[in-house]
Amino acid sequence: MDPGAGEDVGPIETAGTGRPADKPVTLLLWRHGETDWNLERRFQGQSDVGLNATGKRQADRAARLIAALQPSAIYSSDLARAVSTAESLARLTGLPVILDKDLRERNGGAWEGLTDTEIRQFYPEEHQVWSPPDGEPTAVITDRAADAFERIADSVPAGTLAVVVGHGAAIGFGMSRLLGLSATERVIGSLANCSWSVLSRRAGRWRLLEHNVGRLPEPVPDVAFAVASGRAAEGAGEVPAGDGG
Repeated sequence: MDPGAGEDVGPIETAGTGRPADKPVTLLLWRHGETDWNLERRFQGQSDVGLNATGKRQADRAARLIAALQPSAIYSSDLARAVSTAESLARLTGLPVILDKDLRERNGGAWEGLTDTEIRQFYPEEHQVWSPPDGEPTAVITDRAADAFERIADSVPAGTLAVVVGHGAAIGFGMSRLLGLSATERVIGSLANCSWSVLSRRAGRWRLLEHNVGRLPEPVPDVAFAVASGRAAEGAGEVPAGDGG
C-alpha cells in the first residue's frame, strides 16, 4: 500500500543507478486506547495500566478502520494497554501480534503514578524541561523508538503497511527523529488516545503522510441538501422518509 500514490514524490528511478526507486514501506503508528490514568492525567510511563471501558470501545472502533487498510503485520509494545489495543485489530485481520519491548513508553522514574499537578508541585525544575528524575532521558527514548521503527520497516516487504501499536511520547519522539525534527521542541502535536500517524519510507527517506487520525467530529447537517432531496422526492411522487406516518 502506498498512501502517497499519485503525489509528486520525486524521480521514479534511484538517482544515478537507472534502477526503479524502492517501493515504500508504510508504518501506521497507533497510540493505545484510553486508561483510567489518562483520564486522571497521571504519568503512566512503563507502569502496566490496562485499558478502561472507553479505551476498549475506542480500540474496537479504530481497529475496524485500520483493518480496511489491509496491514501486513502488527507490532506492539508489550505493555497491557498497547497489547489490548493491538489484539482488537488482530481479531479482525487474523494477523499475530508481535511484541517488542523497545516500543514501550518512556520510563517515567519518580513521575510514574503522579498527576500533572503533582509533578508541577514536587518537581518544578524538571517539569520545565520535561525530564523525569530517575527516568529515561529524552535522547534515549528517542533513539530507542526510532531504532525500533527502522527495524520494523526493514522487516516487512516493500509496498506493504505495518501497524505499530505504542505510546504517545515514544511515538512522538521516534517519529520526530525519523523526520529530522527536534524531539525537544515537539513540532508535531501529541496523539490522542487510539489515534494514529502514518509514515512512509522510500529510498531511505521518511515522509509524514497523516497525523492524529482516528477521531473526527460528527458532520454538521446539510440543511440545503435535505430540503433539495425532499423536493426531488415530492416531484417524483415519493413520500420523503419520515413523513409517511
